[in-house]
Amino acid sequence: MTGTEFEELVANLCRRDGCVEVRRVGGANDNGADVVGRLPDGRSMVIQCKRYAPTNTIASRELRDLLGARVHFGADLAVFVTTTRFSRPSEKFALQHGILAVHRDHLGVWNGGASLMSLAEINGAGQGDARHRTRWKQAYSE
Repeated sequence: MTGTEFEELVANLCRRDGCVEVRRVGGANDNGADVVGRLPDGRSMVIQCKRYAPTNTIASRELRDLLGARVHFGADLAVFVTTTRFSRPSEKFALQHGILAVHRDHLGVWNGGASLMSLAEINGAGQGDARHRTRWKQAYSE
């Protein structure tokens, strides 16, 4: 899956969950947003998508960029969706600044039918245990 295809997947999951005015804006000069739209309750959202190998981690600077996008787009909610996991400092940063951090495990739950907003209840939890990380590293080093 390309980065653009990943962004489209995230946009489609938002639509499935009843979000409206959802559009992909990712690409050059996207001002830190890949997807924008409105939640079913009318609040605006901005989403940053990162399709990385499971052995990578999301650094705090990437979340700071999303905060800038939230300000630029005037969004009520900032969401960061990734195919990997967040570093401990970036996970803490997300929680401190009200960013919904959707790591690979939560992405699987979302793709499996859970709603985006149900993930807010478990934000910052369950980034896979050491056993899973070891398996991901083995799979991607072979």
